[in-house]
Amino acid sequence: MTRNAFIKRLQAGLKGMPQDDIAEIVADYEAHFEAGLAEGRSEEEVAEALGNPARLARELRFEAGFRNWESDRSPSSAWAAILAFMGLATIDILILLPIVLPIIGVVIALFVAVVAVFISGGFVFIVGPFSGFPGGWLVALLAGLGIMSGSVAAAALLTLVSIWIINALMWFGRLHYRVIEPAIQSEA
Repeated sequence: MTRNAFIKRLQAGLKGMPQDDIAEIVADYEAHFEAGLAEGRSEEEVAEALGNPARLARELRFEAGFRNWESDRSPSSAWAAILAFMGLATIDILILLPIVLPIIGVVIALFVAVVAVFISGGFVFIVGPFSGFPGGWLVALLAGLGIMSGSVAAAALLTLVSIWIINALMWFGRLHYRVIEPAIQSEA
């Protein structure tokens, strides 16, 4: 494979990442080609030593997603990290999808349930005093506040569980990368 073909395949695999990151990665691999050519190696030898550009792109996307998750723990960075992890673990996808997708589905369903409970607590808080709530208006206010505060506590716990799940996926991804890294190095 020639230098241009390698770089084009690498850029295609990195599509969707920030342009600055892509430019930096491409410049790094261009430097690898320059160093190889300076040592008297052909473009094909350098490309073969670097490995499959599609696999390199998946690994680089995972590393970028992991760094983004480590620096900015937001839902969007979590989603990007999960997608990068799935891209890296394409070999394990048949094993991981039946485990990860139900867990993500349950967590999302629990978040929806927590929001519904919070709204019902607000309904009890607002409407309860005027509708003849059992125990009187004060009990209605306190019950509504109790339901809302319980749902906020459940949402906080669910957020901690979600962070733990994402960290577990990132740990598995790094472990996966460490396991395949020696195989990549031996190809070079």
